[in-house]
Amino acid sequence: MGTTDLGQLVAGIVKQWDGVGVRPYRFGGVDVRLDHREIGHVHLDGVADLLMPVRLRRDLVAAGRAEPHRTQPHSGWISFRMRSEHDVPAAVELFRLNYERLRGIVRPRPTTPIVTNPTMLADRSADDMPA
Repeated sequence: MGTTDLGQLVAGIVKQWDGVGVRPYRFGGVDVRLDHREIGHVHLDGVADLLMPVRLRRDLVAAGRAEPHRTQPHSGWISFRMRSEHDVPAAVELFRLNYERLRGIVRPRPTTPIVTNPTMLADRSADDMPA
């Protein structure tokens, strides 16, 4: 499968979301929009570019989920290189993240319980109790 097809795979999934339209990108590839706002685009070489708030861009790059944009590395733009169809789900997740952000959908933050293993806490409490 060529990299041109990877953009079409992403577009085929993302265009099913409410309010999303897909059209040819002016520099070649696929442009994905929510109403009049760009969610992101995929170049013919399989690189997806998305504009995020700078803080979110920093988090995504730090987590290894994206790279700084190749020509605007200090902006909010991120790049994600798809090399095979195995990279499509990760690209779609980035588009989903931006789509939800643009729609004003807030994802609940994961909460980590203070007690991660109640059995260990119970064992420790038992050890501290007098016999």
